[in-house]
Amino acid sequence: MGDDSSSNTGVVAILVIFLIVVLAAVFAWRGGMFGGGKTDINVDVNTPATK
Repeated sequence: MGDDSSSNTGVVAILVIFLIVVLAAVFAWRGGMFGGGKTDINVDVNTPATK
């Protein structure tokens, strides 16, 4: 039981860290740190035109 719980904790920790990194990358991209600001504006402009 002890080994299973410790291994599960390690898997959960890796998933949590991965999710935090992904969320941080998304916010940084939307913030324009990687040049994603222009792309985000284009998406916002095209979405109402499609509807």
